[in-house]
Amino acid sequence: MQDIKGKSILITGGSLGIGLGMAEHLVALGAKVAITSRDENRIKSAVEQLSGSGEDVLGIQADVRNMDEMNDAVNQVKSAFGGLDVVVANAGVGHFGSIEELSLDQWNQTIDINLTGVFNTVKASIPALKQSKGYIITIASLAGTNFFAKGSAYNASKFGVVGFSQAIMLDLRPYDIKVSTIMPGSVTSHFAGHTPDENDGWKIQPEDLGQMVADLLRMNPRTLPSKIEVRPTKPPGA
Repeated sequence: MQDIKGKSILITGGSLGIGLGMAEHLVALGAKVAITSRDENRIKSAVEQLSGSGEDVLGIQADVRNMDEMNDAVNQVKSAFGGLDVVVANAGVGHFGSIEELSLDQWNQTIDINLTGVFNTVKASIPALKQSKGYIITIASLAGTNFFAKGSAYNASKFGVVGFSQAIMLDLRPYDIKVSTIMPGSVTSHFAGHTPDENDGWKIQPEDLGQMVADLLRMNPRTLPSKIEVRPTKPPGA
């Protein structure tokens, strides 16, 4: 898969932030990219933005919590692009608060999107990826190895994504499907209600993660970076 041009890539949560930045980078390299979002308007806006970089862009309204919708999303990608080569399980949310403050709805949404959503995305994609001998990349977080106060739901979801990704890496390598998980630190994004601004320059940028995805796809197939931690080079105060 060292030549990214023409490869078919599905990115969940691709209408904003990290997902959109990765999509922009990969489209510019000549990939055929499909993005999902729960929000129809955001999908339309993102596709318009991406179409300026390349012709092969597909927007799909889908909720990663719904297996039927993810099966349909994969089928739409196969129909539009002739197959599926890469899946980037990126969709995620963040709710933060002490265990006393955290609501049941916040807990369920965090686990359902961040962890079960990754399961649904991967599960729906496996038959197509077996055919293409493709690649699964999950977007976890440094919060998947570093716990912190008021992070119980988010930590649980991202610790789960890291463990899930490493286990399926072993399950799927007999089919020549590669699995990597990327664990970013602070990234400029709309995550948890943040609006990117000029103060975010020290953070990892979404396009940096797009470059990392491209680098993984270009890696010699005999080598698999299965778990990658990435952090800002110099955060404030360092």
